[in-house]
Amino acid sequence: MSEPVSALKGASFEGIVTVRDFGPRGMVTVRGDLSSAKLRDAVTGAAGVGFPAKAGAVVDGERGLAWMSPDELLVLLPHGDAAGAVGAMLAALAGEHALVADVSDARAAFRVEGDGRMIREVLAKLTPADMRTRSLPVGEMRRTRLAQVPAAVFFHAEGMAEVICFRSVAVYVFGLLQNAATPGSEVGYFG
Repeated sequence: MSEPVSALKGASFEGIVTVRDFGPRGMVTVRGDLSSAKLRDAVTGAAGVGFPAKAGAVVDGERGLAWMSPDELLVLLPHGDAAGAVGAMLAALAGEHALVADVSDARAAFRVEGDGRMIREVLAKLTPADMRTRSLPVGEMRRTRLAQVPAAVFFHAEGMAEVICFRSVAVYVFGLLQNAATPGSEVGYFG
């Protein structure tokens, strides 16, 4: 069996913020009735974290659970744990109307680290979503787009954001983030 490889094989860029390829990341989409105790138990058991509030993301290291829509969650975990988590969740959800799919190899993730105001500025150059702290606080997930492609953004902490996109556009998204983080491109909007 081959080893998992991320879309950009660990690429990174140091500018006004640091942009890094997250590396192989386990991601499992779960769709169903989010008010179901059975579903909540299955996803929190797989993720190892608490259940997120609406539009929230609960992350602890490589493990997390993010609210994606009124009937969809994204389970984040180490890449090697994704297949086992899918099996465990399917077993726990037997008889429940739900979809559980390993999307690890269909997605790419980036970490954007540095001064929180600069991270927000870099992202604001690329997305129509409001990047102000009151509109996207730490621990809240935002599905949006970066330039011409769909993406999801959330802040682990004020100095660290994660961007998730389709693997097929990972090179494009990395280029967007790199360009927006180029030294000398500061706008000062959040300063």
